[in-house]
Formats: sequence, structure tokens, C-alpha cells
Amino acid sequence: MKFKIACLQMDIAFGDPANNYKHAAKLMEQANAQKPDITVLPELWTTGYDLDNLKTTAEAGAQTAKAFFKDAAVKYNSHFIGGSVANKTESGIENTLLVFDKNGDQAGTYSKLHLFKLMDEHLHLAAGKGKGLFSLDDHKFAGLICYDIRFPEWVRAHALDDVEAMFVVAEWPIQRMEHWRALLIARAIENQCFVVACNRAGSDPNNTFAGHSMVINPWGEVIAEAGEGEEILTAEIDLVEVTEARSRIPIFTDRRPEFY
Repeated sequence: MKFKIACLQMDIAFGDPANNYKHAAKLMEQANAQKPDITVLPELWTTGYDLDNLKTTAEAGAQTAKAFFKDAAVKYNSHFIGGSVANKTESGIENTLLVFDKNGDQAGTYSKLHLFKLMDEHLHLAAGKGKGLFSLDDHKFAGLICYDIRFPEWVRAHALDDVEAMFVVAEWPIQRMEHWRALLIARAIENQCFVVACNRAGSDPNNTFAGHSMVINPWGEVIAEAGEGEEILTAEIDLVEVTEARSRIPIFTDRRPEFY
């Protein structure tokens, strides 16, 4: 099955959810010209890394974002990998990825498991406890958030559930852009699946972000890549390529997990 992907590599207004909702809606309208099957947003797109003020700006149960994506999915007849938002839960504020199918039904959710101490996430956010698995059109996918890609065992745990594509949402800084590219390509090769990665553009008071959203096929070939600025990156993926890669080099059947 083929899916047309649109990654909204947006700039994010620091600590300003109202403006970010308006801006995201504008980019969705522009992306709709390409009629994407799946639309992807970056990490913490409603607030950016304004962690000090999340107690005020985070959404209880992510209800505002959920309503936003429910309406957008129906309006544009597109599945949404809704980036992630600051989500107030009983456990604390979580960095939560939302997935809505084109009928406006919530298809998945995942709260970031690995908190990035270099940006003080552990001081403001509660770590998630579950995996990022979900299905769209009867195909199995996974959602990952930024720092997660540095943990190959976590990514492989999803691949072992036969996912065909992994969607990464991020706010990855420009000084480690080469790590971003290398890690994403490696995750695609070693798990023989598509990797669709949507990063943010622009800067905040503390960081400049890399952009370079990417779509990578199961052979590690970059089939689409954005620049550093704000951009809507589009590409088409054909999931048949996953079956072909896994049959030609059968790494999953050749694993020796009893020795790992």
C-alpha cells in the first residue's frame, strides 16, 4: 500500500499555544493541496521548549489538541501524526504524541519514554510508560519522540511488532544535525522499515533547530529531505518495499536473542 506523507516542518512560537494553533492550521491548509494520506507535525509544537511555563500552558488530557486533530482529520480526509504536546496527566506533565485517523478517531497515543536531561526535560516532565504502536488502514506503525532514536533497543522493540514505518517527531538542535541524519538512517536500515521524521525549524531563546525532516526507505536511502527553514516536506512511501527488504536480508529470522 502507498501513502503520501506531508511533514509540517514548522517554526514554533515560544510558549504561545494560541499562535501555534493558528500557524499549524495554516500549514495544514497549504499541505492539503497535495492531498496527503498522513500529515505529521513536530514535537511540542503548541509550546516549544518553554518548559518553565508548562504548568500554565500544558493542556489537561491534551483535550484541545485532540479536538483540533479530530476536526482536521475529517476536514482534510488525512490521518494525523499530531506531533506531541505538553499533556497534564495524573502522573504529571507528559510529552505526548497523538495519532488520529482520517475518520477523526484517536488511533494511538504515546508519551516520551526517554527524557533529555541536557534540555532539563526531567525537571519538568514525567516519563511515559508505554510503547508507541498504532495502526492506520490496517498497517502497523510506531511513534517515537526525538531523543528516543538514540536508543536502538527501544526502536527494535517496536520493529519486532512488525511495524512497517516509524514516525519520529522532534525538536532536534542544529549543532547535532549530523547525529540526527545518521541515527535516522541507521534505524531504517537495521529495522528494515520506513522512517518518517518531522523536525521543527527556527529557534527559541536557548536553541536553534536543525529542520532537515526526512523520509527514509527500508534500505536507508533518503527519498526526501527538507532544508533548515520552515517547509512542508512531501513524499510517497510504498510499504511493499518493507516486505522486499525483509525477504532479501532476513535479519529478523536470523536473530539470536538468547545470546543478547
